[in-house]
Amino acid sequence: MVNKISLLDVVATVKAFPDKNLHAGQVGTVVEILAEGVYEVEFADKSGRAITECAMKESDLLLLHYDALKAA
Repeated sequence: MVNKISLLDVVATVKAFPDKNLHAGQVGTVVEILAEGVYEVEFADKSGRAITECAMKESDLLLLHYDALKAA
């Protein structure tokens, strides 16, 4: 099953981006779809203070899930 990233999805980075002040595994929210496979993602700390907002490629993101997968 292929999961497509959508607006307001919660994602995490798959690697660090020191130039953007992001660790590997940093959690963010998709706030805009810029192009096929490119998303504007807002990253914030636990207090809700913005860390950065930047364009990210789909290949650099992991879509996070809250629900269990259904058995096939």
